[in-house]
Amino acid sequence: MTATATTIVNDRVAIELGEDGVADVRLVRTDKLNALDPAMFQRIIEAGSALQRMKGLRAVVLSGEGRAFCAGLDLANFSKPPAADEPPLTERTYGNANRAQQVAMQWRKLPVPVIAAVHGVCFGGGLQIASGADIRIVHPETRMAIMEMKWGLVPDMGGYALWRGLVRDDVLRELIYTNREFTGAEAQRLGLATYVDDSPRERALALARTIALKNPHAIRAAKRLQAAMVENDTDAILMEESIEQHAIMRSRNQIEAVMAEMERRKPNFEDL
Repeated sequence: MTATATTIVNDRVAIELGEDGVADVRLVRTDKLNALDPAMFQRIIEAGSALQRMKGLRAVVLSGEGRAFCAGLDLANFSKPPAADEPPLTERTYGNANRAQQVAMQWRKLPVPVIAAVHGVCFGGGLQIASGADIRIVHPETRMAIMEMKWGLVPDMGGYALWRGLVRDDVLRELIYTNREFTGAEAQRLGLATYVDDSPRERALALARTIALKNPHAIRAAKRLQAAMVENDTDAILMEESIEQHAIMRSRNQIEAVMAEMERRKPNFEDL
């Protein structure tokens, strides 16, 4: 794939990689508000796998086309028995996750920053997908909910792992136990949105392009350190900082970042 290629990965997800290294990723099941059925799960995972392999990738913007980001689980699935060959939920089919969890966790696992641009409706599994992003920019009138309890279920697409550090414990419990709906504006106050904006996708793309101008080695290292900060103890975090910085210092891209700043020009980084 070239840096200017536009690729429709499948019938549910579109990916366009720009010359700036920003991948514009859009859920395109618009007739169903981008709701999640088995095919949607699989197509999103395929898109994540394509992004993992994509050369020149610097940042990702994830959004939904049409009237919604993602309405959550397609309710038609409730009436369908599971496929005979479907593995149990406890089977780890994607590293540390099952298929449904991978749909949300893969955005956190990508080596580059992911910015979710959220509008319309963002319920249940859709909110867990958005929570997998590094940053969430949400329209203030977006309808949002941790919806699973409405159907007698618990969040099981990685939400409990992804919400650590975002939402105060007692607030998260209330949102899960009641499945109440809230707006994008409230989501920012709760910790589930980074920013609110009337044009979330445009702001997300602008932010991604800013990130794409930074040293890609340092950006990827910073994302790894963010994960370590949540998952490791203090001693391990301090060591990870030193390991990452040792690998970056005096590298070609680090020197280029300094020279570009001093010469007040756009940097010319070497891709990974």
